[in-house]
Amino acid sequence: MENRIGARRWLMFILAGFVGQLAWAIENNYFNVYVFDCTSEYGFIPVMTACSAAAATLTTLLMGAVSDRLGKRKLLISTGYILWGISIIAFAFLDPHSSLTIVANNAFLAGTFIVIMDCVMTFFGSTANDAAFNAFVTDNTTENNRSKVESVLSVLPLLALIAVIVVAGIFVDVEPGVPKRWDLFFYIFGGITLAIGVGSIFLAPNDVVKPNKEEPYFKNIIHGFRPSVIKANPVLYITLIAFMVFNIGLQVFMPYFILYVQNILGIVDMDFTISLGVVLLTASIITVIFGFFMDKIGKNKIMIPALIVGAVGGIIVFAIPANQGIGTQVGLIIGGIILMSGYLISTAVLGAKVRDYTPVKEVGLFQGVRMIFTVLIPMIIGPMVIAEIICRLGGEPYANEYGVMVYPPNRWLFFATGIIFALAIIPVIIMIRKERRINERKQDSIE
Repeated sequence: MENRIGARRWLMFILAGFVGQLAWAIENNYFNVYVFDCTSEYGFIPVMTACSAAAATLTTLLMGAVSDRLGKRKLLISTGYILWGISIIAFAFLDPHSSLTIVANNAFLAGTFIVIMDCVMTFFGSTANDAAFNAFVTDNTTENNRSKVESVLSVLPLLALIAVIVVAGIFVDVEPGVPKRWDLFFYIFGGITLAIGVGSIFLAPNDVVKPNKEEPYFKNIIHGFRPSVIKANPVLYITLIAFMVFNIGLQVFMPYFILYVQNILGIVDMDFTISLGVVLLTASIITVIFGFFMDKIGKNKIMIPALIVGAVGGIIVFAIPANQGIGTQVGLIIGGIILMSGYLISTAVLGAKVRDYTPVKEVGLFQGVRMIFTVLIPMIIGPMVIAEIICRLGGEPYANEYGVMVYPPNRWLFFATGIIFALAIIPVIIMIRKERRINERKQDSIE
């Protein structure tokens, strides 16, 4: 494949990637609030979270293998996004307080339907985004241009989160006494997702992957977990381990970042908006600009410095004094930019490296493996680290919006993030050395 990506592919990467992150931002940040608003029951939240995580992982494993077997990434992306959008819109009909409800004033029925529909939505979303779109990006990039693509994709989750927060501020995060318009919230984002699904039918280029039917389907599902496959692709799996460690560090601070800034550092209202805006926008610009030079500099030369930058950023945020006015705000902007830049650049370069070493004929098969290493395991271990830190080193517990006693986040979360980011350097060094030995053996065989 030629190194030039072209405007059509770039547009597809950005639109499908951004809209996919919009949908996941709703899933990760507002579904908990929605199910509580509909039921006034905390118990549905952990059930929904666990079911959704399981559904996402299983779907990516199963449908990634399907995308390889059929060689139809475009079909799965378009169909998946269309059904994903429809399933998001369907949530407008599950609010027992809405005149459109199909579960009239029955909170338990509403909660049950929401959990089921969340799994259905996750199936469509993981099929379209995690399985097909991720494989599509790998198919349509090369080792010489993946870093710039990954740098753009890595900032989309932050931009999508900002967009969701803005819209939620209009329809959902409203003043007491003002009715929440969840129906309009879901219509907007469901409609956007549906529109991109329809648009991708015409925008996405034809598939370049050939159907892979060399082995039975169910045998393909476990392909990436076979010892022989792991042994044959050592650089890929070592990189996935590095990505896993890094994402554990990410899961330690990211869920509490906004809460920490507002409630612990004391940066609120317009100061919060300005500070967070400067941090996210600056880090995103740095990452995108830097991404266009990553491939020329070399991915291996970028990974360790990027992880060090992220680790230093975590330590700086850890050291910021709380409630010191402009000093705290300046410290957050400096530390936040360094932390977020290190995080985004590390994500981009590690993601590009995983794509480089994913076997060309089995790209779909490995999306589930990638999901387990980079999402599922970090989402299990990260909260365990958080719980240990905030319980042992946190302040006085308080009742959250669900009436459950919780410990507040504290600065040690960022210290832990810095340490974990630094630990990710160990598998990166092992990966670089392994790759160098493999390349040396190839060179010797040629000579």
